[in-house]
Amino acid sequence: MCVELSQALDIIGNLIASLKQYASKLPAMVPLASLPGGIKPTPETVEVYEAAVSRFRSQSGSSVYKKLNDLLIDSLESFEAGKLLGSIQPLLAVLDHLDSMKRDKQVAVSPAEDKRMGEYRAALHKILPGNKPELEGAGRGL
Repeated sequence: MCVELSQALDIIGNLIASLKQYASKLPAMVPLASLPGGIKPTPETVEVYEAAVSRFRSQSGSSVYKKLNDLLIDSLESFEAGKLLGSIQPLLAVLDHLDSMKRDKQVAVSPAEDKRMGEYRAALHKILPGNKPELEGAGRGL
């Protein structure tokens, strides 16, 4: 079975939901000395993330989406290690690749799918560390 764009977006949406859940449980700031290994997601959350990546890999087969597998694996590995930024960057790259494929007419993208891609990109940017409105202006000195 070959994956369609809507199915790929469903899987990316599942990954973003897992990232949101994990990010919501992280404290705003923790001294590295107090938690040198970082805060890792729960094993159950990792299983859900891994299942979504595995589903994508099994469905992408020899389709145009196969080239996204490595990025999703990078995201999974970072997620397992509790590296939020490292989990988000590959997903943003996946969305960039999908935009590129759309421009090169490798995939047909409906207006609804295009809107979803934009929403996913915005959601990932909101999760990014340091993207908190309450921290606006922090680090600029007095």
